[in-house]
Amino acid sequence: MTITQEKTIAAKVRSDFPILHQDIHGKPLIYFDNAATSQKPIAVLDALRDYYEQDNSNVHRGIHSLSVRATEGYEGARDKVAKFVNAASRQEIVFTRNASEAINLIAYSWGLSTLQQGDEIILSVMEHHSNIVPWQIVAQKTGAVLKYVELTETEEFDLEQFNSIISNKTKLVSVVHVSNTLGCINPVEEIIAIAHQYGAKVLIDACQSAPHIPLDVQAMDCDWLVASGHKMCAPTGIGFLYGKLDLLLAMPPFLGGGEMIADVFLDYSTYAELPHKFEAGTPAIGEAIAIGAAIDYLTSVGMDNIHTYEEELTAYLFKQLRGIPNLRTYGPQPTADGKGRAALAAFTVEGLDASDLATMLDQEGIAIRSGHHCTQPLHRILGVSGTARASLYFYNTTEEIDGFIVGLKETIDFFRSVME
Repeated sequence: MTITQEKTIAAKVRSDFPILHQDIHGKPLIYFDNAATSQKPIAVLDALRDYYEQDNSNVHRGIHSLSVRATEGYEGARDKVAKFVNAASRQEIVFTRNASEAINLIAYSWGLSTLQQGDEIILSVMEHHSNIVPWQIVAQKTGAVLKYVELTETEEFDLEQFNSIISNKTKLVSVVHVSNTLGCINPVEEIIAIAHQYGAKVLIDACQSAPHIPLDVQAMDCDWLVASGHKMCAPTGIGFLYGKLDLLLAMPPFLGGGEMIADVFLDYSTYAELPHKFEAGTPAIGEAIAIGAAIDYLTSVGMDNIHTYEEELTAYLFKQLRGIPNLRTYGPQPTADGKGRAALAAFTVEGLDASDLATMLDQEGIAIRSGHHCTQPLHRILGVSGTARASLYFYNTTEEIDGFIVGLKETIDFFRSVME
C-alpha cells in the first residue's frame, strides 16, 4: 500500500487519542516520544475507569459479584495477551509491573538457582539497562561471566561475532528484539536457533517490538519474552512475561506473599499453580484489564497494518532527515520502502547538544526525547554522551514529520546564529 492509502490508518485512529488534540506552548502537539511511552486510546481509558467505577474488588478472593467480575476481567486479559503473542497456554503468561520486573523475575528465579561459576551469559552492547543490570547482579552473585555481542559497521547486531563467542558454557542469551536507540530489528529467530544448538536459553526483550510488529513466540521458539504495556497503548504499571511452561514450572517463586501460595504452615509453604506462583499480592487489576483492552484495540487496527504503515513513515522520516546538513542518524538506514528498521531515529547534529535541541523543539509543541535512552554503554561505543530521538507510532502522520523537520531546521539555524 502507498502512504496515501495507509494514511487512513492515522486519520481513522487519531480521534481515539484525546491527548493528541492539545496545544503545547500555543502550538499543536506533535508527539514523537513513543519509544518512551505510547498514548492511550479512549477504549483503554474507559476500561480502566469502568473497572474502578463498576467492578472494583480484589481478584481470586471472593464469591460476591464484584470479585467475580474483576477476576473474569483480569484473567480474560491474560487470555488476550496469550493470544497476542501466540503462547501455547495461558499459564505461560505472567503479569508484572513492567518488562524490567519481568527480567528481574527471570534473573532472580532462574538465574540465581541455575547459573554457576564459569557459566556464560551473552548480552549485546545495545541492551537497555534493564537487560544489563539484573544480569550484572546475578553474575556477581553466581560467578557467571558476561559476554557482549558488538555492532557491525552498519551498527547492527553482529551475528558473526555472536557465533564466535557462544560456546557450551553459554547458559543464557538475552537480547533486545528492536533497539530503542539504533532502531535495528535483530535477527532473533537466528539468534535463538544458534543458542539452542548450544543448549542455552534465550530471553527476548520485546518492549520495542510488541507495539509495532506481530509476535509469535512459538514460531520464534524463545524461552522467555517480556514487554511493557505502557509502550503498547496500555497504562503504566503493567507488563507481562511469557515463558515456556516447563521452564516456569521448574523456576522457584520470585516474590513471596499472598496469592502465590497453595497452603501456608508455620514452618513451610506450598505454592500456587502457574501463573499465580509468580504473582504475589494484589495485582494491578485495573491495569491488567486495560492492557487487555489495548490488545483488543491494536488487534482491531491490525498489527500487520500498523507495521506496514510505520515502514512508510520510517522511509519518509529518514528521507527528510537526510536533507539536514551535519545531522547523523544511528543504526542501519532503512530501505527505500522503509524496511529494515523501526520507526524511530536517534540522531545528533554536529556541534549542538541533544538536550538543547529537545528543549527548543518543545517550545514548538514537538515532543522528542534526548539523553542516553537507558543505553549508556551503547552511547559510549558510539562516542556520544547522548542523542536526540524521534520515535513514531501508527497515530502519527507525514504532516507531523514535516512539522518536526521544519521545527528541527529552525532550531538548528537558531543555535548556529547564536554561536556565530
